[in-house]
Amino acid sequence: MSRRARVIGAGMAGLSAAVELTRAGFAVSISEGAAQAGGRCRSYHDPQLGQMIDNGNHLVLSGNDAVEHFLATIGAGDRLAGPDEAEFVFADRRTGERWSFRPNDGRLPWWIFSKARRVPGTRARDYLRLAGLTSGRAGQTVADRIDTGGLLWERLLEPVLLAALNTAPHGGDATLTAAIINQTLGRGGRAMKPRIAEPTLAAAFVDPATEWLDAQGASLTLGQRLRAIGFEGDRVTTLDFGRGAEAVAPDETVVLAVPPWIAETLVPDLVVPFDFRAIVNAHFAFTPPPGTPSMICVVGGAAEWIFAFPDRLSVTVSGADRLIDADRAELAAAFWADIAAIHNLPPELPRWQIVKEKRATFAATPAQERRRPPSRTRWRNLFLAGDWTQTGLPATIEGALRSGATAARLARDARLV
Repeated sequence: MSRRARVIGAGMAGLSAAVELTRAGFAVSISEGAAQAGGRCRSYHDPQLGQMIDNGNHLVLSGNDAVEHFLATIGAGDRLAGPDEAEFVFADRRTGERWSFRPNDGRLPWWIFSKARRVPGTRARDYLRLAGLTSGRAGQTVADRIDTGGLLWERLLEPVLLAALNTAPHGGDATLTAAIINQTLGRGGRAMKPRIAEPTLAAAFVDPATEWLDAQGASLTLGQRLRAIGFEGDRVTTLDFGRGAEAVAPDETVVLAVPPWIAETLVPDLVVPFDFRAIVNAHFAFTPPPGTPSMICVVGGAAEWIFAFPDRLSVTVSGADRLIDADRAELAAAFWADIAAIHNLPPELPRWQIVKEKRATFAATPAQERRRPPSRTRWRNLFLAGDWTQTGLPATIEGALRSGATAARLARDARLV
């Protein structure tokens, strides 16, 4: 008789845990409080635009191993689009300058000696400072490791690290930054090819996962929020979804893959991150002209990243707490002004939608990093999953998928009886 597992939450972490548990032979049931799976990686039809959009523009890289494994498992390895080489296009809104950052494929970074590949105005020796970001001690910030000034910082490190950390980079946790640098630049351009879900996040990550799980016999129940967990000794014994306590069998494992502010209400004495950062996204119903770069980083503008999809243009701003209370129409106008100027488009504002995620990620600071719990708990049949657990990465899709795989591995190896 196969072992059983209950996965609470069907975001990226929960889906990852469910997939890995199913692969390990568990009979898996998933409960999700929302009306759809995907968590913050959700897609939906927006009536204002009249088209499908993602709640946010989530970029992954070719070297994201957990992403590659997850998509390959669920049969969606072809759902990410991107260039054949690592190339990141930048535009300075203030000066009109444009350039590309193009690291070479191999680990030996000869690209720093090529003016055509490095940031304009920088010299090869400027990149020696990157060595300071390849390591860090607990409690250190980026500013403790390197000088956060100059052209290299302004035109490459600051915008890229802001997007990765969703936190002002100078105060970002040095160990998380080192993980980013070592798993991207440290592995060469072969690991840095940008990849974007096509046509939507749901089509790439969520729908194939739920379809695969259904085909394997796993069950998914939507609109079912966990209200309470019952504990006895070193075990979870009951789950309450609002209809009274349901017994957890002696051989049954529970993976809790919910946001940290929910997890702390369910698990006694759980320490979790409490400081969060916002992300603001804007979507415009405008078909990009042929040849429009799929992604461009904006320096000195209201927008930070502009994404081009077949039927729309989108903007993402990270660390966007300052914009949460801003007027939506004013934001749309400012973002479109950047898009129009950079892509040489008409100034008239097309139909638009603004999506604000107030608690998009935990703040990637040393103080919050210390509060991230491990997947293993003091209860032998309860494991945590989520990008806010100890993944070694900031809050990313890669981190979320890793956390689910970690929880599944621990559950597989746990001795319950």
